[in-house]
Amino acid sequence: MFILMFNSAVFKKLEKKDFRTLLGIEAGMKSYQWVPLEMIPAFSKLRDKEVLYRIDRLLELEVIKKTIVPYEGCKIYFKGYDMLALGMLTRRGLSAIGERIGVGKESVVYEGIYDDAPVILKFHRAGQTSFKQVTRQRDTGTRDHWIFIAGRAAWREHEALVALHDSVAAPRCVDYNRHVVVMSVAPGCELSKTTVDDPEWFLDRILEQVRKAYEFGFIHSDLSEYNVFVSPDGVEIIDWPGYVTTKHPQADYLLNRDVKNILTIFNRKYGAVRDHEKVVGYVKGL
Repeated sequence: MFILMFNSAVFKKLEKKDFRTLLGIEAGMKSYQWVPLEMIPAFSKLRDKEVLYRIDRLLELEVIKKTIVPYEGCKIYFKGYDMLALGMLTRRGLSAIGERIGVGKESVVYEGIYDDAPVILKFHRAGQTSFKQVTRQRDTGTRDHWIFIAGRAAWREHEALVALHDSVAAPRCVDYNRHVVVMSVAPGCELSKTTVDDPEWFLDRILEQVRKAYEFGFIHSDLSEYNVFVSPDGVEIIDWPGYVTTKHPQADYLLNRDVKNILTIFNRKYGAVRDHEKVVGYVKGL
């Protein structure tokens, strides 16, 4: 087993009791913004002296943070959350993480190997840069720590990929833990980075997938040229954590926006023209 990424040195240094301490702090963060120092032994099921030693190690490795105001307490930061997710995934089949291939506002994406097959690992970062903005704009279902908001986003993407599997051209979910989703590699190239030779055919394929997703009760809600992959065999739609159901109060608005985004791209780049209302009707099966 080997891990090749920015946290590889830290991951290799962590010991079993370090992970137990991290798990204890994670458990405590469900109830506390900063987990009181005296509570961590109970959460981690380690002796007091052992916990103090482990906290010093974890602080040195920069996987947790500590405060002394208004009381002594600790919390996990994203590096620590990465370690917990990687620890579980490596026990289940993840053997390598390679190059970073994408960075977005709310995620970082790496190549990887899982059960000897190439995969994509998506580390959700929702809430890392602006906790208030994320809780205001997204239905996270929680007002917890940033890490739990990221975990919720990963769970939603996992939920969508599992539900759409075999019905919609979307990545296959290979595994999932905390804020990390492991998925199959999308074939081809991102639509924004290529020029297709038959734009009408590719536009039809994209709208066909939007319609299939709608039939299963899903609206992507953030569809653009950056989350559609195209290849000679067709298209694949990625990035599903922000999906809404067709029963959502803003379902019509979000579907119209998705359709408008795709039609605008093909009109601007290829001169392809479609009637917006007719396309929306097609997607809805009207």
